[in-house]
Amino acid sequence: MKLDVKETERNPAIDLYDLVTELFPINRSLTGSGVRKTLGIVERHIGLKINEVKTGTTVLDWHVPMEWNIRGGSITTVDGRCLVDFASSNLHVLGYSKPVRGVFTRAELERHIHTLPDQPDLIPYRTGYYADDWGFCLPHKLWQSMNDEVYHVEIDSDISAGSLTFGEFFVPGEAPDEVLLSCHVCHPSLANDNLSGIALMTALALRQARQKRRLGYRFLFLPATIGAITWLARNEPVLANIKHGLVLTCLGDSGQFHYKQSRKGAPIDQAVAHVLRHSHFSHEIMPFNPYGYDERQFCSPGFNLPVGCLMRSVHGAFPEYHTSADNLDFVKRGALNQSYSVIETLLDLLDGNCTYQRVDGRGEPQLGRRGLYRAIAGQREAGGATQMDLLWFLNLADGDHSLLEMALRADVPFAGLESAARIALDAGLVYARPE
Repeated sequence: MKLDVKETERNPAIDLYDLVTELFPINRSLTGSGVRKTLGIVERHIGLKINEVKTGTTVLDWHVPMEWNIRGGSITTVDGRCLVDFASSNLHVLGYSKPVRGVFTRAELERHIHTLPDQPDLIPYRTGYYADDWGFCLPHKLWQSMNDEVYHVEIDSDISAGSLTFGEFFVPGEAPDEVLLSCHVCHPSLANDNLSGIALMTALALRQARQKRRLGYRFLFLPATIGAITWLARNEPVLANIKHGLVLTCLGDSGQFHYKQSRKGAPIDQAVAHVLRHSHFSHEIMPFNPYGYDERQFCSPGFNLPVGCLMRSVHGAFPEYHTSADNLDFVKRGALNQSYSVIETLLDLLDGNCTYQRVDGRGEPQLGRRGLYRAIAGQREAGGATQMDLLWFLNLADGDHSLLEMALRADVPFAGLESAARIALDAGLVYARPE
């Protein structure tokens, strides 16, 4: 396995961009038919378990909200010209808008209008999950041009008792320890901030299900915040098994990689930093902070799980964020494939990160008479171990250093030390220590 990751070396089993394109038109929110339709498409690729949790169910300090569904919404002039139409962009209606139908003066309507004066051509994405209100989002330039005294307004929606829907796919491993991966499924037509994570998670789940694994892998497709809180409330018995975790979001644009560390400074932080360093992709490591995505739920003090967040451009820091510019042109096929290759390499590292001990640690073993120089030469062109990788491995195989700790100490790619471990194991020089 070669850790000098390039997008041409690791290819997903499905076309990531095509999946993003298929999911893009669907209107999603915290609850409702759009989430179910999205998870139904994911279910075509993996054996997703789809869960429904009834409205009003107590989940930690929260309750599962009412379910929201929408069929349409518009602002029309009195002579019948449609100026704003939900059918043309599902960003046009404030998320969780209650139904409304009537004629409003421009001054009355203004209280329910959301625009971006600094980005006058874009539609903002706004929600009012718990606001008991309604509203429209539209380009500021359009709103400035709307000077009629009255407008006809209609939002055809309902907020009623139903359920919150989330998806889960678990791939068991040989050991009880697990890797948790999570993405959010609650945004409407936003390609990077939502759909890139869903597409990558689907491909990674398909990949992990097809190969032998030491660790278990738990893939969660959740509405943000309330979905993670609901899952945590219903799954406390399995949380002790989670040894590594990653929230995936905003991974389809061309920005550099960013990784936000876990709250507890867990091994996942060292593993991601190591993979990014040796991938040669531009990146930045960020300290934990309690703002962002569902890592803040997984890392809340009562759970304190080892979960970080991997992104390319950082949420809220790129101009397309939560606007109509986060579209299919903003997401790049090559960027999605790069992101996949980095995460796939990371999962291989986590799964292969074992501890070894020399059978006889007194002095350096004679490599020549065991044919180990030939073994190294045979692997070198395939990206395997170098002689220095083997020497580092044999020196640090004392039962106290994992392969990742060795790689960090030697400042070499993890894959080289993993190859060295296989060479030494085949030669009977080491044995694997139980985790």
